Amino acid sequence: MSVAGLKKQFYKASQLMSEKVGTAEGTKLDEDFKDLERKADITSKAIVEVLSRTTEFLQPNPASRAKLSMMSSVSKIRGQPRSPGYPQAEGLLGECMMKYANEMGPNTNFGGALLEVGESMRRLAEVKDSLDIDVKQNFIDPFQTLVDKDLKDIQHHLKKMESRRLDYDYKKKRQGKIPDEELRQALEKFEESREAAESSMHNLLATDAEQVSQLAALVESQLQYHRQATQVLEELSEKMREKVNEAQAQPRQTRTPRPRPAYSYSDEGSSNGGYAPPSSSPPSYSPAAPAFNRSSLRQRSTEQPCCKALYDFEPENANELGFQEGDVITLTNRIDENWFEGSVRGQSGFFPCNYVEVMVPLPH
Repeated sequence: MSVAGLKKQFYKASQLMSEKVGTAEGTKLDEDFKDLERKADITSKAIVEVLSRTTEFLQPNPASRAKLSMMSSVSKIRGQPRSPGYPQAEGLLGECMMKYANEMGPNTNFGGALLEVGESMRRLAEVKDSLDIDVKQNFIDPFQTLVDKDLKDIQHHLKKMESRRLDYDYKKKRQGKIPDEELRQALEKFEESREAAESSMHNLLATDAEQVSQLAALVESQLQYHRQATQVLEELSEKMREKVNEAQAQPRQTRTPRPRPAYSYSDEGSSNGGYAPPSSSPPSYSPAAPAFNRSSLRQRSTEQPCCKALYDFEPENANELGFQEGDVITLTNRIDENWFEGSVRGQSGFFPCNYVEVMVPLPH
């Protein structure tokens, strides 16, 4: 910085300090200028705040906004085209539903319903993408241009005007010690900056019709989005009513246990190892207790009560014990003529008597 520049900086700093401590008074701006500055300041704050809130409205998730900003910055640094928007929440939900619908099978009631809702969620995501694009083009971009150009110009001119005012006031206070030509030049520069600042603020306020038009575009974009979303949801609602009726009209599936084979212990020499083919009718939770070999029980009377699973048993309730064919289950209690209580592999619960063969009975 030159010597003249250093002197000017000193003048301005000295004048500012004198005004702050009350020993000097700066040049007063007229009321019209102050009123214009106040209106421009409120308008500038409104534009910046509304722009920020609109971005939050389109993407409420702060993490998503941060990721979008980072991706945009990286693309700009690398000279790549702008990255696509962050996936919509509706689209992610739709993909999840469709994934499991295909795994279940679209012919099942739940799978078919998931597929319908998933496809509609994907359509809603596309509608939301259209809203984002419309709002960005017709509202965010014009407002961002105001922030990047017009508002920056106003701040630049106001800052320059204040700097030149301090320089002029310092020289005016030392009139007689400062050459008149230098004082006149300082006044001209101050007036020039004041007019530039006044012009930039006036231009901002004069564009209020454009800003109203941009707000109208924002409202129209939202209205179009809600119309399309309503259409998608109404179509989905109709399909879901049909799905509910179809599901309720179908008979509820009943579980049929596999047939229980019969074992014969009296004929040890049978060619089939004592095994007899199962009867054609499947077992039910019969009140009749399963038969067992009494001679073998006498040998095991000192052992822990237990039984052997003849079939796989899938529990239908939380308090039932599941097991697989061949498991040896420890018996702890007989609930009634149809149900035992026991444990296997650290799990305990109830199970039907006709799914097992008692090896060591419970004590009476």
